Amino acid sequence: MTENQQYDVIVVGAGPGGYVCAIRAAQLGLKTAIVDRQWLGGVCLNVGCIPSKALLRNAELAHTLRERGKEFGFSFDNLVLDYSAAVKRSRQVSERLVRGVGFLMKKNKIDVHMGTARLAGKNTLQVTGADQKTVELQAKNIVLATGAYAASIPGVKIDGKKVVSYLEAILQTDLPKSVVIIGAGAIGCEFATVWNGYGMDVTIVEMLPRILPIEDEEVSGELTKAFNKRGMKTMAGTRVLSVQTTDKGVTVKVAGPDGVEKTLEADQALMAIGFKPNSANLGLEDAGVRLSQRGFIEIDQRMATNVPGIWAIGDVTGQLLLAHVASAQGIICAENIAGAETVTLDYVMMPRATYCQPQVASFGLTEAQAKEKGYDVKVGRFPFQANGKALGLGDYTGFVKLITDAKYGEILGAHMIGPEVSELLPELTLAQEMELTPNEIARNVHAHPTLSEALMEAAHDAEGHSINI
Repeated sequence: MTENQQYDVIVVGAGPGGYVCAIRAAQLGLKTAIVDRQWLGGVCLNVGCIPSKALLRNAELAHTLRERGKEFGFSFDNLVLDYSAAVKRSRQVSERLVRGVGFLMKKNKIDVHMGTARLAGKNTLQVTGADQKTVELQAKNIVLATGAYAASIPGVKIDGKKVVSYLEAILQTDLPKSVVIIGAGAIGCEFATVWNGYGMDVTIVEMLPRILPIEDEEVSGELTKAFNKRGMKTMAGTRVLSVQTTDKGVTVKVAGPDGVEKTLEADQALMAIGFKPNSANLGLEDAGVRLSQRGFIEIDQRMATNVPGIWAIGDVTGQLLLAHVASAQGIICAENIAGAETVTLDYVMMPRATYCQPQVASFGLTEAQAKEKGYDVKVGRFPFQANGKALGLGDYTGFVKLITDAKYGEILGAHMIGPEVSELLPELTLAQEMELTPNEIARNVHAHPTLSEALMEAAHDAEGHSINI
């Protein structure tokens, strides 16, 4: 064990929460180090958010060329789609951003320690490198940003070939001809879009009553129609009973809403049912850090655990497992450590996006949730079929749905499905945070023709004076 190194802050985990927290801490004058057992940028930059968006772009082009060539005036005698080239491009995109994180660590004079970390006391961290040598680091504050890992159905083993998680799925260069996707959340729906774009036979199985079950019910219904139109099979309200590997691939036994059992056969199965926290083997129990029943680290609005000097951010806290939420938590955590001015987060109002085709984006309460809370709900809607930019793009499935309180005009949430709706979220989340009403959004002049006009039109509708519908 080498000589102790002293820091004001050590961040464990270099994902979008951890590395952002380290940068903000360094900016505030704190001597900072970051530890990761595998890679800078974490899952998001290396095998998650970033490379998947590159694959989705390739899949969008592939689908257009395969299925919509005549519509756009393209014709081919022998169209060849090389999926391995798409994966190579996704790796290049990922590597470029990861190098950028490395540069940011140097720029902000943040020490990087690669290895597996374990708490050895309230202010002590032991880091064991690949060479099995251990260094002991001392810090006034330790921030845990260790993320989460893919969950599986009990008794189902992810073998990385026939039964895969997002990790194997995003790295494989050869596509099977058919797949059963177990879980219709963001990851399941995004991989469904990629693989369907390249012509795979895709079946999606979701235990809850609808795909994207945490989204507004109308959005889930619209996405189901869009997926079915593209040839995907969606099986909601369906439980997976077993997954067995065979010489040819996998057999997945399921039970539908009526209890009738059915056997699905495919070359591969993707397990996309959610995540569990990376909270084991960190020494949390010995340090007295409180965990929830599901193993997530409990924190307050400052990102502090119950042990002074130990903090936690990102997926390992179980608050909202999204990269941008982890980054926001990281900044707030660093500012609280430094005693700087900061804010608190309203997790209900955090933006959410699923980059399937069509895209889904939302924040706040659904219509049903708002009514359950007793609000007098007023809804503003606008379909992309009536938006000139969407028609010009040839991408006009979906709508904007704005949920407001009829009494005060308060924005309670928004739910969108359609072209690039993830890019439309910030106007609405900013309006909600600044306590603007649909009236201000409607009066804000939007450039024409743009997709953002759909927000203005939905706001007009919420105010009771629709213009273009």
